[in-house]
Amino acid sequence: MIWTGIGEFEMAKRVCVLIMLALAGSLGSWAQEGRGPVGAFEGSGDVGTVIHSGSVTFDASKATYTIAGSGENMWLAADAFQFAWKKMSGDVSLSAEISFTGTGKNEHRKAVVMVRQSLDADSAYADVALHGNGLTSLQFRDEKGETTHEVQTIVNSPHRVKIEKHGAYFTMWVAGEDGKFVLAGASPKIAMKEPFFVGIGVCSHEKDLVEQAQFSKVDMKNMSPGTMAAPKLYSIMEIVNAESFDRRTIYVAEGRFEAPNWMPDRKRLLFNRNGKIETIAVTGGATQTIDTGFALHCNNDHGISPDGKQLVVSDQTRNADHKSQVYILPITGGEPRLITKNAPSYWHGWSPDGKTLAFIGERGGEFDVYTVAAEGGEETRMTTAPGLDDGSEYTPDGKFIYMNSERTGHMQIWRMKADGSEQEQVTFGELNDWFPHFSPDGSEMVFISFDPTVKGHPENKDVELRMMSMKDKKIRVVGRLFGGQGTMNVPSWSPDGKEFAFVSYALVPE
Repeated sequence: MIWTGIGEFEMAKRVCVLIMLALAGSLGSWAQEGRGPVGAFEGSGDVGTVIHSGSVTFDASKATYTIAGSGENMWLAADAFQFAWKKMSGDVSLSAEISFTGTGKNEHRKAVVMVRQSLDADSAYADVALHGNGLTSLQFRDEKGETTHEVQTIVNSPHRVKIEKHGAYFTMWVAGEDGKFVLAGASPKIAMKEPFFVGIGVCSHEKDLVEQAQFSKVDMKNMSPGTMAAPKLYSIMEIVNAESFDRRTIYVAEGRFEAPNWMPDRKRLLFNRNGKIETIAVTGGATQTIDTGFALHCNNDHGISPDGKQLVVSDQTRNADHKSQVYILPITGGEPRLITKNAPSYWHGWSPDGKTLAFIGERGGEFDVYTVAAEGGEETRMTTAPGLDDGSEYTPDGKFIYMNSERTGHMQIWRMKADGSEQEQVTFGELNDWFPHFSPDGSEMVFISFDPTVKGHPENKDVELRMMSMKDKKIRVVGRLFGGQGTMNVPSWSPDGKEFAFVSYALVPE
């Protein structure tokens, strides 16, 4: 480059400006990518806005990382924390032992093992976060700029934590002193482009304060997707807050269990597994089996009477053709009493006055909504439109029966008056909507939605739990998860209307 008509001093000034601009560009890149390699990680630096810069040091003799981090929080739509990272692709696993330094000021200071799309403050991510008070949760932001959600595990202060990425699904694992990892819950789907950032981090949860944590026995690796040829199925019982949509896991088990009901005492959930009906405390722990007499082939269409004294099940044990019929027995257990003469019949609703059951029956190749007296008797057909009708449930005031129907070509939520009249469509989207369930005050309706390409309500599918406000008919996404059949077939709201329960699933490689 040649300048003419200027003095040497002016030329020197312009050269300096060019050098400063070049350096600024390099520094801008450094600020985005962080500092250089540290231990097994390619870089480190602060993510988001922090007042006090953090740091990462590595003690090679002990294979220990010490991270000092500031930041107001890792939550909502933006994060602020110190992060050591490595760019990776494919299926990955990252585990570590974590210990905080000192007592700390905020009980929710966090140390995390994380998979993150980018170093932007509002990036999509998933992490297993150990809080200062021992609370451990899978936190995630499923899209850039969206709000963070979490699934808490009932395990407090685990000895080791691990996050795994299998395809687009993320799972949380914890281990005790024996070092044996167990699945601790959740399988959110978060689509990430390759490469992404995998690493460890610390947030003080106090913008004016720096907190410190040590990470030892850090194990970061790629996993072979070929092991998914014979995966294990896990079922995960979750409870979700009806306002924040934050979730907590209360029970995880290998194999399949389904369809929670909330017991009237608010203390236990009821669900089915291997043809039997079991209960579990809402705080987790051991399960108990209800004595259902001869009914040992119960499916996921079960429920509890409005007065809390009776249990209704759909069972196929005594039908000659092994088709489901509806029975009632005491909630404490006992011999079932047959309610529906014809089969197959699947219970789905109990009128608030306790006098009538709504169920789905297949008659002549058509699935329709029927009602029958709770004492038994002749059934009454409520729907006659061609196509599948399913998921019947009374509103809490008893005036309407809601259901899902494919009479328009794909499954949507419909309703009718309790006598079957004035049938009208309620949802109108592209998704296939199933199983409407009402909060006790009738203000909210939760339902499950499948992709438009999915026929029926099969198991092991990507689904959304969605909530409609009955006041303005607006729909919000409660969560995106791996589920389907068994996730939320039956009423599962807590008696106080503050929470509801569901089952998610995870396919985990051997």
